[in-house]
Parts: sequence; structure tokens; C-alpha cells
Amino acid sequence: MPQITVDYSAELDEAFDRPAFALALHPLVAETVDTGIAACKTRFRRTEETVVADAPEGDALVHVDISLLAGRTPETKARLTESVLALLTGHLRTVTGPTLHLSVEARDLDASYRKA
Repeated sequence: MPQITVDYSAELDEAFDRPAFALALHPLVAETVDTGIAACKTRFRRTEETVVADAPEGDALVHVDISLLAGRTPETKARLTESVLALLTGHLRTVTGPTLHLSVEARDLDASYRKA
């Protein structure tokens, strides 16, 4: 915990410094939700095709999903998502062409979550 998944459009491969983003993300998450950096785990999923609204070529997107153990207040989660969104914009080089859509969500892990 936290379990972090980042979905990103394939056309952002060269524009998105994923390792640097994860290394900056972990201390931010750890400090905001009061956990250790060692607990943070991030995986990136490249999305080959995306369609946003009526964009014929498909706009580019990045969505960060942060799953946390229950107990964080809505205010803490909102502060976290705002901070992650700001961090994300700093790790994306300028993209020409498609419109870029960025989003972040923090949610509670299901009570069935276990780790070894």
C-alpha cells in the first residue's frame, strides 16, 4: 500500500518520464497519507488506443489511480490528488497534436486486500 496504477496513451512514450515521475510521486504520497516510501508501488500501463469525446484521432490521456488502505479523510485524498496532478504536469514534455487529458483519483482499497 499504496498501490498506484498509471494508465497513459501510447503517443506519450517519449513525452512522459515515467521513472522520474514515480520517484517523485512516492515521497509525495508517503508524506500526504502518512506512510513509508517503501510501501509505495507504481505500475505503468501503456494504452494503445484511447477515444475521448468526439476526437477522431483520439486525444492523449494520463490517469493516475492511487489505492489506499481505508481511513484517509476526503480532504486528505483531495489534497493528494491535487498535488499528484501538479506533479504529473511537470513530468510531461510538451505534446503537439492531440489534446492532453490528465486525471488522478485516490480511493480506498477493498477490505479484502491482502499482501505478502
